Amino acid sequence: MSTTVPLRILRLHPERDRDLPLPSAQTEGAAGFDVAAVARVELAPGEFAAVPTGLSMAVPPGTEIQVRPRSGLAFRHGVTVLNAPGTIDADYRGEVKVLLINHGRSTFVVERGMRVAQLVVAHVAPVQIIEVTSLDETTRGSGGFGSTGTA
Repeated sequence: MSTTVPLRILRLHPERDRDLPLPSAQTEGAAGFDVAAVARVELAPGEFAAVPTGLSMAVPPGTEIQVRPRSGLAFRHGVTVLNAPGTIDADYRGEVKVLLINHGRSTFVVERGMRVAQLVVAHVAPVQIIEVTSLDETTRGSGGFGSTGTA
């Protein structure tokens, strides 16, 4: 059983954007909540842009928000989040923008109000960095890309 985490959201231009929905889950079991663009943006094939949402958020301490692609945009149009997953840190208070890239074959137009990404709140473990002179051995060792099999 999980407890809810409060996420305070500020509309940066409430008089202009009150017609747009706040980020929300599209189904009861959804892990992420969809966020919409506040401006029209054209993306030619291979182009990327920071798409504004008109929102600022107070991410709860001990969490981050991961900005993830919407699978429908990726599947239908080849449009995805360039730095997926992007991170919104708990101490950031600027406008949330979604860095989209068009991997498709034709120009993609982001319309005002279009859901452009999903946001997932994730817990972040506090870490203490410790410099050492060696690391413990594992079966995999230093094997990198492709080292665990051919498929």
